[in-house]
Amino acid sequence: MLTAPWLPARGDGLVELPKPPTRGSLPAEFGSAGKQVQAAGPGGLQVMEAPGRRSEPPTLSVYSGSYVVSRPVYSELAFQQQNERRLQERRTLRERLAQSCSCSRKKALGVLKTLMPILDWLPKYRIKEWLLSDIISGVSTGLVGTLQGPFPVVSLMVGSVVLSLAPDEHFLISSINGTALNATTIDSAARDAARVLIASTLTLLVGIIQLVFGGLQIGFIVRYLADPLIGGFTTAAAFQVLVSQLKIILNVSTKNYNGVLSIIYTLVEIFQNIGNTNLADFIAGLLTIIICMAIKEVNDRFKHKIPVPIPVEVIVTIIATAISYGANLEKNYNAGIVKSIPRGFLPPALPPVHLFSEMLAASFSIAVVAYAIAVSVGKVYAIKYDYTIDGNQEFIAFGISNIFSGFFSCFVATTALSRTAVQESTGGKTQIAGLISAGIVMIAIVALGKLLEPLQKSVLAAVVIANLKGMFMQVRDVPCLWRQNKVDAVIWVFTCIVSIILGLDLGLLAGLVFGLLTVVLRVQFPSWNGLGSIPSTDIYKSTKNYKNIEEPEGMKILRFSSPIFYGNVDGFKKCIKSTVGFDAIRVYNKRLKALRKIQKLIKKGQLRATKNGIISDAGSTNNAFEPDEDIEELEELDIPTKEIEIQVDWNSEIPVKVNVPKVPIHSLVLDCGAVSFLDVVGVRSLRVVVKEFQRIDVNVYFASFQDHVIEKLERCGFFNDNRKDIFFLTVHDAVLHVQTQVKSREIQDSILETISLIQDHKDPLELMEAELIEEELNVEDEAMRRLAS
Repeated sequence: MLTAPWLPARGDGLVELPKPPTRGSLPAEFGSAGKQVQAAGPGGLQVMEAPGRRSEPPTLSVYSGSYVVSRPVYSELAFQQQNERRLQERRTLRERLAQSCSCSRKKALGVLKTLMPILDWLPKYRIKEWLLSDIISGVSTGLVGTLQGPFPVVSLMVGSVVLSLAPDEHFLISSINGTALNATTIDSAARDAARVLIASTLTLLVGIIQLVFGGLQIGFIVRYLADPLIGGFTTAAAFQVLVSQLKIILNVSTKNYNGVLSIIYTLVEIFQNIGNTNLADFIAGLLTIIICMAIKEVNDRFKHKIPVPIPVEVIVTIIATAISYGANLEKNYNAGIVKSIPRGFLPPALPPVHLFSEMLAASFSIAVVAYAIAVSVGKVYAIKYDYTIDGNQEFIAFGISNIFSGFFSCFVATTALSRTAVQESTGGKTQIAGLISAGIVMIAIVALGKLLEPLQKSVLAAVVIANLKGMFMQVRDVPCLWRQNKVDAVIWVFTCIVSIILGLDLGLLAGLVFGLLTVVLRVQFPSWNGLGSIPSTDIYKSTKNYKNIEEPEGMKILRFSSPIFYGNVDGFKKCIKSTVGFDAIRVYNKRLKALRKIQKLIKKGQLRATKNGIISDAGSTNNAFEPDEDIEELEELDIPTKEIEIQVDWNSEIPVKVNVPKVPIHSLVLDCGAVSFLDVVGVRSLRVVVKEFQRIDVNVYFASFQDHVIEKLERCGFFNDNRKDIFFLTVHDAVLHVQTQVKSREIQDSILETISLIQDHKDPLELMEAELIEEELNVEDEAMRRLAS
């Protein structure tokens, strides 16, 4: 059983750590709460109440207790021999499939709840607390949903497919009138019918793709939509919605731009035509924004006193419709109103599946973008209200919705940012609000649409803009992110700017790629530290970050905080080089060069090799550290070299003109506790590092490797040419082992030196007589000095 050489050892062989400072009249071993902490063996720590003292609440102190631990120094090999591991049951593929395909009542119910989440949350619905809020929110959202179109990004993507497959040129017909013969016109009825059919076919194909993705469990991509990425993306989406609603408030007509810089082009055209602004629409929209935001502020400040949020959207819509109808704003002020709302539903029709091949690539993009938009917006509110999102469940839900809608001439379904914001800000609690909203839209389509026809479009646009406040307030997260993690702040800003410039579809892809690139760069250039020990403890901390850190003599300790794989093995070797202060390959090559020169001098008779080292017969001076201008050729590790069996102290003067770097260490300890995985290149690099250092008499030890990483090393053949006893449970175990080995080697060298001295004398008695004579002379000299004094 070994103890740390620098720790005070007690008589029983235990290492005793320093005790905390005393508190009051309590003994030193009692903490601030009057409790004594004692080692309780393998079962853990035992806490005992101080005698004669009542329990007090714990207070902050420098030390909360102390402990003494006595155990062997464990290498991985010794630990595994002493502690039996659990046998990991390895099941065959058939057994796994059988288990996954097995059915039980509990499992069937879980799958059913996954496919139909309403079975999970509806029985828990709180009618008294949530119903009224859901009704108000559902009505408000339904009114906005009735009069607003789908999400702009998906609309533009679908529109580009429709226009490419059904351009105006395909519907030109000849006509004869009084002024021109064979004039051509566009058959708008046939064109619109064909475009509706193409849009519904695209919806069906997108639904099939999303359903397949959900079945294949592709929803894991949600994990790569990081919170900073979502924040920047949804803010850019809110900005795009703002621009699309701004032209409605001003009643300014613009072209429908799509793709790169579409938002910029739209803004430029809005400001170019701002002189054509309709004052009636602008005033109505501005007043609506002010009223909605003011009432929402009241709802937020007094939400604990107001049982139900004031339904300002419903109130404003009703009042604005009445004013527009009474004042006849369309006729008197040329205001833009909703006008006609189609009534009823189109009969179901089978989309032409032969078009699938022509729209497959676009359908894939739309399926992913529509899903990503929905999940991004959903994660914003999931973080706000502390719930989780099942990515696969979202894929399946959207897939089923789009497949069903494709037979009824519907558009691709996705999350509408404006209506989501309206539902959340008006107090919606559950999906009951969504059902009520859908009911309002259905009632409006079937019966009540005519009542909303006089409503100004600018009022609806203003309602949407007022509800985007929460999305724009995410900008306040950027300074906080910058203080916490600059990389996350850059991801947020980059995604937002790129999504505005390139469009949301390309912006989302660019933000995702950029976020993954930052992860790769952080792994490729990881953090590392040279470690030293806190005196009298087994705690090892960075020598750069802490004072009074002691580095064990003759050792360097490196902590590498990253996986070791093909992307960062060069960085790993650079970290080792920076920690030890020399290049092992260069040292080895320089030593070979020096040995060759020494061999030549020995052959010439200028040097003599003995068991104790090199003796210079010619009185050569050491010019070892003069500049060495020779060009080095790094030798491959696998090429055998003819080394010379000569004892040379490489850290002292050598009798040849070769600049051999000094190696002040005998051991290197690598703390690999943060190494989560290795690949084949990483394992090969570790083997190379061990071999490079062993050739220059530096032993390499590994500490804190996780079990699965050691298993990876075994599978990759690392232990074919390396011993397993160079792996230790902790850094302290490795340090104690090295120090013990060094002490043992010193004792052994001392014994060998004595034996060598004895062998150098022909008669051992002569050596003993010489030592006795020397001792007698020393005694006589001492006596003469005393008499003289």
